[in-house]
Amino acid sequence: MTVTDPETLHCEEDEETAIRRRRWARDRELRAPRSPQTLSTADFLTLGNAVCGFLAIYSMTTGVLIPHITGDGSAPTNRHSAAMAVTLLLLGSMCDLFDGLVARKLRSSALGAELDNLADLTSFGIAPAYFVAVWGMVSPDGNQRVSAFIALTVLLAVVLRLARFSAVKMRPGVFQGMPCPMGAMTVIAIVLLAPPFIPAMVAIFGVAYLMVSRIEYPKPQGLLATATLCWIVVSIGCLAAWAAGVPGGDVLLRVGATAQIALAAMAPMLVIRRKVNQKVCDVRARRAESRLG
Repeated sequence: MTVTDPETLHCEEDEETAIRRRRWARDRELRAPRSPQTLSTADFLTLGNAVCGFLAIYSMTTGVLIPHITGDGSAPTNRHSAAMAVTLLLLGSMCDLFDGLVARKLRSSALGAELDNLADLTSFGIAPAYFVAVWGMVSPDGNQRVSAFIALTVLLAVVLRLARFSAVKMRPGVFQGMPCPMGAMTVIAIVLLAPPFIPAMVAIFGVAYLMVSRIEYPKPQGLLATATLCWIVVSIGCLAAWAAGVPGGDVLLRVGATAQIALAAMAPMLVIRRKVNQKVCDVRARRAESRLG
């Protein structure tokens, strides 16, 4: 029978406790926010989001707007430029998806939240608003003043949405109002489908309203984050096929854009359905109480 010395056992426990404490201290150090002068890995992803937003605006300007003004544009050039701009915004959405995940896993910086809001304003506020304004200029049945007004509505909705996100604390796992990346992609999906001008403007105004509404949208975490990433990759593939003129590319584009619009409309429809069901249950409960009384 082996007898363990109590002092030896105590020393082993002290050593294990010390190792555990050192690990906790190291984890706290890694997760502690860095100083404002130091950028973290997540901050570089956030800056990539802002770069994608600017390049999308640049692509639309040089490939769509300037050729339209000078009169030397061609349909293939417009197609490639529009596809490149939307692809850049999808890449920006991917950076926006990953910067939060990286910030939670690795050390974040004191600039993280501010950088994220500014980058989102560029990629998901200014860029889609610019898309709407440019479409009003180049569309055959477009109206420049109406499109400028609706573009301003989209921009203000994103500004208010981002400000409220910073000021209002929501319960874990949900956003209040449609997230800016989803709103931006929905606006661009409407533009890519090129429906009649006035119905399109009404739909885009509806998207702006959903962004500042109080409807709760789930945060992309776990399986939902994986599904969102897969959706972005598939969308980029559809855009690449469309821009390259692959047979069936137009169909892929329309299917992808329609699916994006349907996805954006799903949350408010579910909320309306839940409220209707709740009211029906309340009416039935009151009727049952009156009968018993």
